[in-house]
Amino acid sequence: MSEHIKMSRPALVKLEAELKRLKFEERPKIVAEIKRTRELGDLSENAEYHAAKEAQRILEAKISDLEFKMSRVELIDTDAIPSDKVYLYAKVLVKDLKDGEEIEYTIVPAEEADVDNDIISVQSPVAKAMLGKAVGDKVDIKVPIGTITYEILKISRD
Repeated sequence: MSEHIKMSRPALVKLEAELKRLKFEERPKIVAEIKRTRELGDLSENAEYHAAKEAQRILEAKISDLEFKMSRVELIDTDAIPSDKVYLYAKVLVKDLKDGEEIEYTIVPAEEADVDNDIISVQSPVAKAMLGKAVGDKVDIKVPIGTITYEILKISRD
């Protein structure tokens, strides 16, 4: 049996919206393109038709993957998670003790990570180092360029 995927309600809603978009917007477009290109004649030498069929194959694989992922979702009640320490779905304001820069990270399951927006996977080295820590704690994080030391300034929830 497959492993469950922990996910918040907003992340599940986003996943459902993407699945709906693929099924009800993208799929009809590709079906129409296949129909249009089929009418162009000899299918054995019809590059547009073959490209449309390949796009259909890729789309159906995406739909299948999303449906499989959704079948494994375990919803997490983010309101029930304590905020006295760093846990999953915590927003953590940290201060880099080397340069004084402050950064706010949100700790999420890997499927919800968005590194560009400082929404990091619970499996990342930064998140792993902070898990279970409280405000005022200092954490050392080993990264390829050395060690970063953060002080946890604030822990909150959305």
